[in-house]
Amino acid sequence: MAAARATVAVVATVSVAALSYFLCDFLSQKTQLPRSTKKKKKRQLGTRSGVIGAIGNTPLIRINSLSDATGCEILGKCEFLNPGGSVKDRVAVKIIEEALESGKLVRGGVVTEGSAGSTAISLATVAPAYGCKCHVVIPDDAAIEKSQILEALGATVEKVRPVSITHRDHYVNIARRWAAEANELAAKHPKINQGNGEMSEEVNGFHPDEGRPAAVILNDCKGGLFADQFENLANFRAHYEGTGPEIWEQTDGSLDAFVAAAGTGGTVAGVSRFLQDKNPNIKCYLVDPPGSSLFNKVTRGVMYTKEEAEGKRLKNPFDTVTEGIGINRLTENFSMATLDGAFRGTDMEAVEMSRYLLKNDGLFLGSSSAMNCVGAVRMAQLLGPGHTIVTILCDNGMRHLSKFYNDEYLSRFNLKPSAVGLEFLGIK
Repeated sequence: MAAARATVAVVATVSVAALSYFLCDFLSQKTQLPRSTKKKKKRQLGTRSGVIGAIGNTPLIRINSLSDATGCEILGKCEFLNPGGSVKDRVAVKIIEEALESGKLVRGGVVTEGSAGSTAISLATVAPAYGCKCHVVIPDDAAIEKSQILEALGATVEKVRPVSITHRDHYVNIARRWAAEANELAAKHPKINQGNGEMSEEVNGFHPDEGRPAAVILNDCKGGLFADQFENLANFRAHYEGTGPEIWEQTDGSLDAFVAAAGTGGTVAGVSRFLQDKNPNIKCYLVDPPGSSLFNKVTRGVMYTKEEAEGKRLKNPFDTVTEGIGINRLTENFSMATLDGAFRGTDMEAVEMSRYLLKNDGLFLGSSSAMNCVGAVRMAQLLGPGHTIVTILCDNGMRHLSKFYNDEYLSRFNLKPSAVGLEFLGIK
């Protein structure tokens, strides 16, 4: 009996010891877990420096409806999540920073640009972070909410009638004159041109001895910079150094194609050049809206449109309800692109795509983003199932309410959406 009690006691002692060991081990692991978790969260939730630090590193998402319908992984780079609401935030930062570093712009100077909307909004968003002002010349047929946003951001907004780029009063040419005027005024007051009191011989391509441009009165002027988003290769570099590498890292280099529309050409050029430098087998395509000459430039090597061939000159001189994309001249930025081909998109396809994505994915996208998604589906149809395709979701629909999301406006062009699925792209 005593032996039995002794055995029980030994077993109990061993059991308690074992339980204590495992319990201590468990508790030690449990107490360590929050510390490691906190460290991990701290790394993930690290702060960025101001509004500039919040630009870039946007998420790459799977567009579920398009991926499921095509059998490809169609991924969208969510550039609408940048502080200024579009992919152009990257360009605005790059243009201003390079100008400040080179001395072409100083704190207190004015950044001028001719823009149909997104670049202007991005410049107006980031310029104050660099101590600069912003003056924008915008065509008066752009969506009204764009000029409202610009004014709310504190930019000076000048609306002008749409004319050809060859006209001296095209909004881009007027913006160029604004910058020249600002530099002329700064040249007359050298102490306020440079922070150290020294005056540069030439600022932003303007020399004090040159003829006076159209008069523009600026108070407390410290010089100006014409952002020149179409020809300034800072645009290209913003995407070659930023957007392209992010896409490469987010896909672990496992992508088969990239497709996007072009306005200035900076995005499609920077991303395509970077991706093909990393892997020449990645297919890079353009999707081009109605009236633009870039489709024919890529596919046939010439810059013309059917409308031009028939002698029909349209506004700007192209006509499409998609704003910010399509052009009839070859820019320095677009010349940097390495493209394997191009698709022609239509206004109807862009409108239908925007409604389809809103209904099926909850994605409220702008007109250029919708056109990019049209291009992504075309790419999937060309390559077949099993491929990974990336496109750019440039901006959301908030700055397109009065036109692209206005059924009354669209009905004037017979563009009222009616599709149930993706039948407008030949997918049943």
